[in-house]
Amino acid sequence: MQLKKYCLSLVLFPLLLSPARGQEFFKPSPQYNPGRVNGTIIAESALGIAVTIGLNYLWYKKFSHTKFHYFNDNGEWLNVDKVGHATTAYNIAAIQSDLLHWGGVRSTTSALIGTATALGFMTMIEIMDGHSDNWGFSKGDMLANLAGCLLYEGQQLMWGGQRVSLKYSYHGSLFPKYYPAELGSNLPQRMLKDYNGQTYWLSFNIASFLPASTHFPQWLNLSAGYGAEGMIGAFKNPSEINGKPIPDFRRYRQFYLSFDTDLYRVDGLSPLATTVLKVNRTFKLPAPTLEWNEVKGLQFHPFYY
Repeated sequence: MQLKKYCLSLVLFPLLLSPARGQEFFKPSPQYNPGRVNGTIIAESALGIAVTIGLNYLWYKKFSHTKFHYFNDNGEWLNVDKVGHATTAYNIAAIQSDLLHWGGVRSTTSALIGTATALGFMTMIEIMDGHSDNWGFSKGDMLANLAGCLLYEGQQLMWGGQRVSLKYSYHGSLFPKYYPAELGSNLPQRMLKDYNGQTYWLSFNIASFLPASTHFPQWLNLSAGYGAEGMIGAFKNPSEINGKPIPDFRRYRQFYLSFDTDLYRVDGLSPLATTVLKVNRTFKLPAPTLEWNEVKGLQFHPFYY
């Protein structure tokens, strides 16, 4: 979902351009470029309509509908899903803002529109949940969505740029095999549904907090991560599924400290390289990591993601 907004600028036009002109294509316009902005709006509008229709008919239509109602899911998945909501909202705001800035929209305006777009999209999902008998409008989800949007817009207002970002990583876990219908039966599904394997990171760009005279590497970050493990069900683990007994797994939270990168900040990159490497703003790369949890205590992972 976070990567959909790169499609227009990464796939279509560059294939038709010479290398030199291609580099210019990826460079943000110094002034308002109606062609870029209108193209972005049209592409995103079409994609937004398609996503809405797809969600409604391919997902929500499977379940019975009811009048709008609320649902308290704050105890689900040890709150990993809430951090995921904040991370998704933050990255939608950042990508939308980048696209508008690429079209020559002023940074302050593009950031505000990006934030509004993210909040509007995430709110639409919650409203659809609110009319589904299986779920409901989650105030906790909306607070998380708002937190992600405010993290992005607040930094733009305070610093004129992003010093702290929210990132995602995933590693396979053993738990989906016990309940594939809930946690996913293949890798793409598990990356979205298996909260045991998801880790969310608050990534601090160290150099942006230091004086320029220190010459600290612009691309090196320090990240604090959060995850959880032992979860077969949302609120609690079932003792059996379809008549098959499930082992008694302990549910516990995990806290991480790790090095990280913002590779798009490396000096001397071309506009194309900067654009491609901004995927690293959304996804954390593997790195040595310290983990603490109440079950195993302090652990060191030479290579964690």
